[in-house]
Amino acid sequence: MKKIFALALALMMVLAAFAGCTNGTTEPTEAPTGTEAPATTDPTPDSGASEPSAEGEKLVIGGIGPLTGDYATYGVSVKQGAEMAVKEINEAGGVNGLTFELLFEDDQADAEMAVNAYNKLMDNGMQVSLGATTSGACIAVTEEVQKDGILMITPSGSQKECVQYDTCFRICFTDPDQGNYAAQFIADNKIATKVAVIYDKSNDYSNGIKDNFVAKAAEVGLEVVSEQAFTDQSRTDFSVQLQAIASSGAELVFLPIYAQEAAYILTQAQSANISAIFFGCDGLDGVIEKIGADNVSATEGVMLLTPFAADAQDEQTVAFTAAYKAAYNATPDQFAADGYDAIYTIKAALEQSGAKPGDADFNEKMVAAMTAITVDGLTGTMTWSADGEPTKSATAVVIKDGAYVAYAAE
Repeated sequence: MKKIFALALALMMVLAAFAGCTNGTTEPTEAPTGTEAPATTDPTPDSGASEPSAEGEKLVIGGIGPLTGDYATYGVSVKQGAEMAVKEINEAGGVNGLTFELLFEDDQADAEMAVNAYNKLMDNGMQVSLGATTSGACIAVTEEVQKDGILMITPSGSQKECVQYDTCFRICFTDPDQGNYAAQFIADNKIATKVAVIYDKSNDYSNGIKDNFVAKAAEVGLEVVSEQAFTDQSRTDFSVQLQAIASSGAELVFLPIYAQEAAYILTQAQSANISAIFFGCDGLDGVIEKIGADNVSATEGVMLLTPFAADAQDEQTVAFTAAYKAAYNATPDQFAADGYDAIYTIKAALEQSGAKPGDADFNEKMVAAMTAITVDGLTGTMTWSADGEPTKSATAVVIKDGAYVAYAAE
């Protein structure tokens, strides 16, 4: 009986102890509200280089651009360039205790889709915006940015309205600047004296560049002998425009248009034995991919105004181009360089301002920093004015054997 009694007593003590630990509930898995969870004893915690887990340790950057559709080459390049910069910055330890996280949404170069993408990014914690890749989509996004008051730095939205609000900045040249720089470059380098233009009159980007090119051409002594237009309803057959240009005696054809339409024009120009030089702006970037390997000879000698040439031999470009090729098995274009520079511009603004996400004045400090920084980027040494515009130099590349080569005056 004594043994039985002792055993029963021991069992009751065990049950009482168990009840005291659980207090009638399941075992807690996290610290109670208002207390701090104990520090981990894991000797090798995750570094959090790309996805830091603690609130306030990361800066969420949101980008938007066409990742599918006719203009995907632009969005994909911006995204990949930005990804490379984020990776480099995080591997170097981040900025002011922060690491970067990049979120990127597809808008197919459509304004309504871009606004929906922006709202999704805001729902997912976006703190700084890369706006949108193409101008029309970017203008629509700026309306949302203005409401939220966050810093926006579009890599490639070139239409003037892309930076119409105080918190909006850009990396690329404006449409007017591209037209002015192109005409000046052609005249300064004596590339041609008689020029023709093919432009998309249904597209604001194309109209803006064309108008300024024609005006500047008159100033610098270029003769515009033919202006040929098309619309988004007639963007595949250019036989009429090319015949008119052939009859005009033009030595150079200026193309302030996108790569898809340029691919049609160049292929048809080759078939028509038109020997004029073709010269474009940033929208022409990607034409090699659009025209395809079977027709790549039609791009031979095509020139485009750009702030970036992948074959340049400065240390920064060489390193970027090698890393980009290794990561994506492709040669970077100016859109990739724009995306890369946009991320490093955000880094510079953080360093200048000392701003921390979550602070009440974070957005105000980041915007103020933009006019106080200088960024030595892939696309040039840049400063910004309060109207969101960058100051930097332009150059040109020539397509030779299916690759971009920096232009060298003869």
